[in-house]
Amino acid sequence: MGFPLTGKVHRFGWIGVDLFFVLSGYLIGGQLLAPLARGQRINLGTFFARRAFRILPAYFVVLSIYFLLPSWREYPEMSQPLWKFLLSMQNIALHGGTAFSHAWSLAVEDQFYLILPLLLLVLYPRPHSSVVIACMIILGGIALRTILAFQNLTADGVSFRGFQAWIYYPTWTRLDPLVLGVALAAIEKFKPSCWRVLVNLAPWIWLPALALIAYALWLGEGEQLTIAACVWQFPLIAIAMAALLVCAVSPRLPLRRVPIPGAAFIASIAYSAYLIQKFVIHGIGKFCATHNVNPVSLPALIGVELCVFGAATILFFAVERPFLQLRKRIAPARYGIPAQERVCAVTQESGNLV
Repeated sequence: MGFPLTGKVHRFGWIGVDLFFVLSGYLIGGQLLAPLARGQRINLGTFFARRAFRILPAYFVVLSIYFLLPSWREYPEMSQPLWKFLLSMQNIALHGGTAFSHAWSLAVEDQFYLILPLLLLVLYPRPHSSVVIACMIILGGIALRTILAFQNLTADGVSFRGFQAWIYYPTWTRLDPLVLGVALAAIEKFKPSCWRVLVNLAPWIWLPALALIAYALWLGEGEQLTIAACVWQFPLIAIAMAALLVCAVSPRLPLRRVPIPGAAFIASIAYSAYLIQKFVIHGIGKFCATHNVNPVSLPALIGVELCVFGAATILFFAVERPFLQLRKRIAPARYGIPAQERVCAVTQESGNLV
């Protein structure tokens, strides 16, 4: 649920999830791989404690509002029981058009945070096994999406409801960008010469990356949801987003060097904005309906943005920031952030956007 944009551009907004999955794979993977590259072990206690302090406080506050104040919801129905939200399993068998459904991406990332460090401990120091596992995950995802697409095939194409529940939301079909992000971090940590070659290629890959995104989106533009779109959109967009991440950290392009005023603050409140956005959009939508305001108008869109940022700022300073300060005392970071990661680090620190 959201405000429509002119030309239905909003229908492409879902690809932002893949961008942040790539960022999560790269940055969280980099944090976990850094001690391994120095011959040290991963401190699981510190890692999980820092993730919990970062994610859970604001999430539990918003989750409480959803269950205790149903009139505030963007949709009347919560399609998942409370225990799934508490265990970060709300993305399994989820249907869109229900309240707090946008938290599915947080569930994917939480499950990723849980599994990745354990997997790295098992695979290290066997780098060739890591490459094999990464390829198996990506190829397995392609095969699984193919099977699921055929299982949900109807006379009018792939069932959209079946696509949502078993292909779009579940973790096992959305691992492509996370795996590619971790792969970039592994190249940076363990193959610095290869990493330098990769970032030096940035001027030559940004345009093909954008073209690949355009092609992947075109696959889903037909009247029917096709098997090709179900199978190939996610890996193609993941590859393109990984390439754009390389461009963002490359010194050969201006993306890393040009400061954007206010970007750090917006990134700081982004996780709160992600959690609370649907409340605000729903409230503004009701206001526009009762006051005969066109929701596609520029004033309405600006009003939505300002209200989302305002509500996110309140949630950040009231909940997030105190727990982040507590995290510094209880579970201080034991890793540094390399210079080329700082472009994305503030964004990742803000959390998991929809």
